[in-house]
Amino acid sequence: MSSRQGGKLKPLKAPKKDKKEDTEEDKAYKDKQKADADAMKAAREKAMKGGPLVGGGIKK
Repeated sequence: MSSRQGGKLKPLKAPKKDKKEDTEEDKAYKDKQKADADAMKAAREKAMKGGPLVGGGIKK
């Protein structure tokens, strides 16, 4: 009959974060990030269709 507790202690619950509304600047920034991501995806797909960029290797 010891006073020690076995097992792991449960972590304390973190307080809930308040939801904050996006400002016009935040909305514009997110839209710009999404447009940039879409442009990069389109460029990547276009590059993949063209085949390998490097035709290197040993040439005779």
